[in-house]
Formats: sequence, structure tokens, C-alpha cells
Amino acid sequence: MKTTRRVFLQSSFVGVTAAAMPLTGRNDISLASWSLVQSFRAGRWKLLDLPRILRETLHINGLEYVNTFFENPTLEYLKRLKRNCEDNGITSVLVMVDDEGNTAAIDKAERMQSVIAHRKWIDIAAYLGCHSVRCNLRGGLKDWRQDKDIAKRGAESFLSLLDYSKGTGLNIILENHGGASSDPDVLVQIIKLIDNPRFGLLVDLGNWNPGVNRYEAVSKLIRYARGLSVKGTYGPNRDPNFDMEKLLQVCLDGGYHGWWAIESGWRRPQGATGEPTPEQVWEGEVSAILGSKSVVERVVLKKT
Repeated sequence: MKTTRRVFLQSSFVGVTAAAMPLTGRNDISLASWSLVQSFRAGRWKLLDLPRILRETLHINGLEYVNTFFENPTLEYLKRLKRNCEDNGITSVLVMVDDEGNTAAIDKAERMQSVIAHRKWIDIAAYLGCHSVRCNLRGGLKDWRQDKDIAKRGAESFLSLLDYSKGTGLNIILENHGGASSDPDVLVQIIKLIDNPRFGLLVDLGNWNPGVNRYEAVSKLIRYARGLSVKGTYGPNRDPNFDMEKLLQVCLDGGYHGWWAIESGWRRPQGATGEPTPEQVWEGEVSAILGSKSVVERVVLKKT
């Protein structure tokens, strides 16, 4: 891994540190590529296609990767991906890391194996010019509410990743993504345990445990945000318990500036029969993305 990281950073270090710092003075829209997961699984597109899709179809400037979408991340593959972003004027924002072990496992050896598995994504994020790598808090007791040390174990793993990423300028960020990580108090505890300016949160507006007031949670945590996943309902039939426009305003009031990442999904229309074609799935996902994008443009970017 050390040799790999050296190759990556020697070839791309100029500008990496500056690119890796989170935006503080302007707002822009990015795409959390998970928004297109159904059409990806249907074979409608590949990761190398995304920069062109963002520019030509979605008119979005930033790309947030999911590690499981990388078909074969060799250096030649990454060069092509980086070139495709440059050719289309797309900024690589962050890499979301899934399926790389349990960062909060009770067994230390298991935790450290997860840390090692994350390192390649730090290398890749640095090479692509991202500002952050998003991690999960996984492992521990089945009932995380009884696991009094989960924050401490997670902090140990994230501190190790911060140490590995020294010199890149990359942030290591944690998403509220279910279980203990979707408890605002646990997240604040981890923030305080780590106490490092390169550690923060990816605040997902929708991923909260039952009973958590999402508006209060977002208001409490937005000060620690290095990234944001925009979710919610909007329009005449919007759910007052999950109002995207209200959630966006909470983020603005909390001082958030940077990338506002659309993370939408598509559901089949009620009454639909038969399996949807890949093209129908694609059209549904694109429509959902553009609908969410229009709300961010109006509320955040003040476009009419």
C-alpha cells in the first residue's frame, strides 16, 4: 500500500492539498452517484460514463463516488476517470466507502483489518482530487444502544485513517448511516474524541433512527459537516415530517457552505405491472435527480 500511495501522490500531489479542502465560500450542486444505483445495476451505465452524464444530462458540477461502482480501479482506469472528469469540467468531491469491514468491531484485529481495507480508497480519493473519504460506523453489539464503547472503538479506527492520510489534505468523514451512526449524540461523542480539524461528518438529511427529530438533528450536527446528502420530499404533496425545503434552510441557517449532493431514489409508480426496463429505471432516476436539483437551486442557489 505504501508503494501504491507514493505512486498516486507523486503523480498528482500538485493541487491535491488545495483541492482536498472543503469549500467554505460558495455553494454548488454535486451528485451522490448512489442516486443512480438501480440503473447501474441494470447495466445502463458505467462509472467512466458518469462525468459525461453529469455534464450533458444532469448539468451538475460535482461527482461523489461510491467505491462499489469502480469496476477495476487500476491506475490506468483511474487515469481515464480523472481525464473524463477534466474533459467535462466535473469536480471529484468525495468517495463513499462501503463493504470494507467493521470500523467499530469489538475485536481490535478486525477493526484494524477494516482500516487497512479503507486505505486504498484514501489513495484513490487523493489521486482523483477529492476533498474527503466517507466512512461508516459498523460492528459492535447487535443492540448498539447497549454498546457503551462503540464511539471509542470507532474513534480509534478513524484516528488511524487520519494518520494514514497525512499529507493529502483529505478529510475523513462519517455519515449518519444507520444504527449508532444515526444517533446525533454518538456522532458528537466521536467528534469530541477525535478532535481533529480533518475529521467531520457527511450529514445525510434522511438517515435518522426512529424517534429522532431530523430538523433538530441536522441543526445540531451541521456545524461539523464536510459534506451533505440532500434528501426529502417537496412539492404540493410533500411530507411535513420530511420537508426538503425546510431541511435545506436548517443547513443554511447553520452556516453550511459547499457541495449540496443530490441523493435521490426512484420508486415504481403505484399500479405498475411487470419488470421495468433499464431505460424506464434510468428515466425515473434522472427525473428524481432533476426534481431535487430544482429545489436546491431555488432554496440554496436562489435561482428562479
